[in-house]
Amino acid sequence: MGATGANPKDSMKSTWRDSDRKDWGRHHYLIEYLGLQPTNKGQEVPIHQKTDKMPYLPHWQAHIWILLHASWPLVLHQLYVNYTHHGLHPIATFIFYSLAFKLNAISEIHMLRKLGHRYGFLDGDKHARDDVPDAGVSKTFHALSSTSTFRPLLSLVLAYRTRLAPSTISYWTPLELGLYGIILDFWFYWYHRLMHEYDGLWKFHRTHHLTKHPNPLLTIYADTEQEIFDIAVIPLLTYGTLKLLGFPMGFYDWWICHQYIVFTELFGHSGVRVFTTPPSTNSLFLRLFRAELATEDHDLHHRKGWRKSMNYGKQTLLWDRVFGTAGERIEMQEHLIDYQNQASMF
Repeated sequence: MGATGANPKDSMKSTWRDSDRKDWGRHHYLIEYLGLQPTNKGQEVPIHQKTDKMPYLPHWQAHIWILLHASWPLVLHQLYVNYTHHGLHPIATFIFYSLAFKLNAISEIHMLRKLGHRYGFLDGDKHARDDVPDAGVSKTFHALSSTSTFRPLLSLVLAYRTRLAPSTISYWTPLELGLYGIILDFWFYWYHRLMHEYDGLWKFHRTHHLTKHPNPLLTIYADTEQEIFDIAVIPLLTYGTLKLLGFPMGFYDWWICHQYIVFTELFGHSGVRVFTTPPSTNSLFLRLFRAELATEDHDLHHRKGWRKSMNYGKQTLLWDRVFGTAGERIEMQEHLIDYQNQASMF
């Protein structure tokens, strides 16, 4: 049993960008005008052999990018509180942070597309990045809209307190951030692995594996059951675990954690051919155990397919190391990383 089948909805064929725009629906126009495609039509993408060296993207750049994008909503929120001397109403908070979540994700997709055109993509000598399939344009748009709507909503319902302004963000946030990625990955690892190894669960995950060379827009291209777990259940389990451990996990703490998590999710599905690992406060700890996740790890997971796959984590390789499911890299081997040639996100 493979990832594709006779069902037309399983096709990853993508021709809609070259079709007559009179046949487009609103989601085609939104994806195109928001610039959510992995590459610009007609613009060259560098192609590298597997043995070509690749540049190194340092953590400090990613930290700056994430913190700048995570901070602007907090700053505007705080300015509102200072000016009005009132907390922001929960409905307004939901609308504002949901919009900010979407704008930050779009900004990252634009940044990743620029990196792809500048440095190329993994396995580029064999296959280009998959585009949004003809059969899944609306599905793709709905999935990303749902993620950027329901994650802020979940945070608001569980953690938002109108009387608390962003200036009250917990001093525990750096530690929460490091633990959040590790704990989330524990829950995700087992849910993800079980979906691969059991037929009754694979049916909920197979759609996500139709893409063998994913792009950021296909990060949550999946059936509804998987979407529910990715969007709500896994973050809820992570939040609950940290609360049980005694951490405050306030709304603003969770917002910062989410921005780091989403950054890694989109980057991990981009296939951009630069060596980097997810930025976090847990990086030194993970490095000691060779448990930092590289972009190629999840890329190879998609190419591997189903059943006994590898690299089930999507924030770290920690649980893959612990349970023996970490795979060998091809292009991101240590001797192929050019640390003197630093890539730039800016």
